[in-house]
Amino acid sequence: MKSPKIIITLILALALAACGTTTATPEATPMPIVEAYDTIIAEGKLEPVYFIEVSLNASGLVSEVNVAEGDTLATGDVIAAVQSEEAQTLEDARAKASLELTEAYQEYQVAQSKLDDYYVPSQFNGMTPPEAVAAMLEKLNVERTNFEPYRHLDAKKLKLTDEEEKGDKPVQGIAKVRKKALDNAWNLYRTAIRWLELETNFQNAQVRLANAQNDFDALQDASYSGLQAVLANAELRAPHAGTITNLDLQVGEYAATGTPVVTIADTSKWVVKTSDLTEIDVVNIEEGQAVTVKLDALASMEFKGNVLSISQDFSENQGDVVYEVAILLTDIDPSMRWGMTAVVTFE
Repeated sequence: MKSPKIIITLILALALAACGTTTATPEATPMPIVEAYDTIIAEGKLEPVYFIEVSLNASGLVSEVNVAEGDTLATGDVIAAVQSEEAQTLEDARAKASLELTEAYQEYQVAQSKLDDYYVPSQFNGMTPPEAVAAMLEKLNVERTNFEPYRHLDAKKLKLTDEEEKGDKPVQGIAKVRKKALDNAWNLYRTAIRWLELETNFQNAQVRLANAQNDFDALQDASYSGLQAVLANAELRAPHAGTITNLDLQVGEYAATGTPVVTIADTSKWVVKTSDLTEIDVVNIEEGQAVTVKLDALASMEFKGNVLSISQDFSENQGDVVYEVAILLTDIDPSMRWGMTAVVTFE
């Protein structure tokens, strides 16, 4: 029979051995941190902010071409003349001239009314519409530079509260002040663009009315030879100022009524229109939002801009529902050309 002391000793030895063989728990491997990016990227095409395709009012043989591609036109400049095959009687010509004069006068009244009713901010006092656009663009660029250090902050944190808007409490943080100034500058710039558009429409209506009045008067008072010239020839005039980007007219060739033969564009301002912005992304875009644009043809350069408009209509692209968003560029370069492919990054 074993002694109790020996049994106790054996138990203690086994306990110590068990403690000595305890396996250490391995350290957990840390999971990598994945950062979520809140930028949206879309592709688009570059085009002038304003352009128009002009067609002839009468078919015939082109007898005169006064311009070339790349020429700059003023409103009302004669582009070409056509020896019309569509001979008219004096009675028909007078009836058409009278109708054109009536419609031109109505267009003039509408354009004048819209221009008169448009609210022009006091900041534009003493300026013409083009001067206002240039001045507000300069101001916008200044405010963009001021806001640049804060552009990556959460947009919700940059919005002023109702109390801050009313001035009941001091605004906390220079970032909010800069964002508010940038928003105001952008609104003024868009207002100036709209004012310029209305002024341009009014000037175009003035030219149309003047031309219609001249044709009407010529048909009432001209000599026989003068009447023959009015009835037999058709002049193509520039409806607004701009640069000729396409000209499909040559002397001696036949030109048909209604076919666009000249494209006139304002190449001093450019927009990018997206082609693949999906329904999932478009809900996160808003007018005035800052964007960055890169052109494939000018890969080393980066251009700034803002969302000008978001289409209410949709199209389909490879099975996706997509919306067109127009980006008004605040940076331009002489190398820009119509149709250049662009990559747009919405911050």
